[in-house]
Order: sequence, then C-alpha cells, then structure tokens
Amino acid sequence: MHAHPPPQPPEWASQGLHFHALSHFLRRRFGRRVWKISVDAGLSCPNLDGTLATEGCIFCDMRSFSPSRRQGAAGRSITKQIAEGVSHLGRRHGDSADTFIAYFQPATNTYGPIDRLLPLWRESLAYSGMVGLIVGTRPDCVSDQALDALAGLATDTWVSVELGLQSIHQHSLDWLRRAHDFSCFEDAVVRARSRGLHVGAHLMLGLPGETRDEMLETAKQMARLQVDSVKLHNLYVVRDTPLAALWERGDFRLPDRDEYVQILVDFLEYLPPECVIDRIAGDAPPQFLLAPEWCQHKAALRRSVDQEFRRRGTRQGSRWHPPH
Repeated sequence: MHAHPPPQPPEWASQGLHFHALSHFLRRRFGRRVWKISVDAGLSCPNLDGTLATEGCIFCDMRSFSPSRRQGAAGRSITKQIAEGVSHLGRRHGDSADTFIAYFQPATNTYGPIDRLLPLWRESLAYSGMVGLIVGTRPDCVSDQALDALAGLATDTWVSVELGLQSIHQHSLDWLRRAHDFSCFEDAVVRARSRGLHVGAHLMLGLPGETRDEMLETAKQMARLQVDSVKLHNLYVVRDTPLAALWERGDFRLPDRDEYVQILVDFLEYLPPECVIDRIAGDAPPQFLLAPEWCQHKAALRRSVDQEFRRRGTRQGSRWHPPH
C-alpha cells in the first residue's frame, strides 16, 4: 500500500507538479525564468592528477558533459564562455533569455588556491544578468577557506555548492572508483549549511549491486542532512571509459526505463517536499553515449514519471516523515 500525500500540499503541488522542480524553484526565487550557463575554470581533479589516483572515476569523460572540454577550449576566459552561452540562448529563446546562473561544472571547482578561484567566481557574477552561482565539486575538496569565500559572495547573490556523491554506500563508491567516503560528504554538508549556503547533492540511481532498499537509504540520508537540492542521474555508459569496457563485456546490466521510473519515484517519495530536484536523469551527446538509449528521450521520461505519480496518487515527500 502506498502512503497518502501529506494533508498540507506544498506550494509547487498547486501548480500541478509531482516534484519540486528546479525550474519552478528558480522562477519563484527570482521572479522569472532563469538559465544555467556552464563555465569551465580549467581545473583538474585529485582523482586524475595523481593526488588520489590517475584514472579517475569509472564513468568519467568530461567531454561527455562539458561543451568546453569537447571543443578543447577550456582556456577561454570566464567572460567569453558566458558571452558565448548567452549568445546561444539568445538564438534559441530571443530576448527573454536575460537572467542567468553561472554553473562551474567540469572537474573539481574548489580544487585550487582561493586566490585563483575567487576571481573566477567574481568574474562570472559580474556579467550582466547573472543572478547566481553554482560550484560543482567533490565532497573531499571543500575547505573552510573555499566555503568562507563562497559565503562571502552569498551575501549579495544566490550561491549553491553542488557536491558529487553518487551513493552513500561504500561498496558503490569503491566500484565507481570515487576515492572518497560518505563521511566526508556529511562533513561538507554540515560546514556549508552552517554558512548559509545552498547545498546540492549529485546522486546516481541504478548502480550495479545496489538494492532498492540501499537506494532508498540514500534518499533518507539526504533528508536527514537537509540537503537543499538533489540532482539525480541514471547510470549511463560513455565511450572510451573503464565503465564502457565493463559494459561491453557484459559485466553488469543497466535498468530499463520502466525500472528506472519505479525507483526514481520511490526515491522522490522519501525526499522532503522542500528539497529541489535539479534533474531526474542524465544523458550524454549521441557521439559519446553507448547506453541506455532511452535516456536521450527526456520528455518521454518526464511523462512516464508523472504518469507513475498519478497512478500511485503520490508526490515527492509522500513517504517522508519530518523529524520529531
């Protein structure tokens, strides 16, 4: 038997939504539609440069999710990258695309000296129409100095720290070759939230060897830590990665779309209603993606998720219980 929705529906539910979508959160926060522009600070990662390892995570090819790394143009200035992103949005959306958030996405964006990082963050925020900043990083690379610098920026603008975790379970982190544990994530969340920063978690559903209960335990831990937003990805396979070699050998299987929808909806039901859902799945450009094919069809996936929520009569937070 599925749990009934809480008696007081969240604001976003009155808009016909089944989960607290990022687009809705940003529109309410800023009063208009907001576009994210990916920028590349040209940084590396301790899992690649030899500090922790040299081969990186099992799934990672930064070209598959970073236009700048695909184009070999990581050396461009932050301002130039943003200008190109704004121009691209203008061609697609016209003059309505005038409010932006800079998303420092590829690599580990707190991995470096603050006297190098802070000017890059400030440069992005100086661009006309820029109302916020998202800094993607690893939970083991978040120094107090970096958080203090971001908190200083947050006195004048919206700032989010997006922590790549993928799973709370050590056997999954080891399989993914993450070279960190869950405890460093817990520590980073507490320290970031104590400074008033918005904290996001990047998570993967459908990892080989993870049971449904283990995936739902990840949701419960995000709720316990009061993470402000969650970005959910299915596991997908990108060419020329260690993961691709395992997949081509048949060492694991990927969930089909129906299986993914079931666990995704379960997961969202255990998250607090106020938690923002940045994304419900991920994909890669066709020239990089090996599998699954279904993740390229985002609109169809969203329809399937909404249909499953309607079938159950639930929404995000339906199985979440506030702490006593």
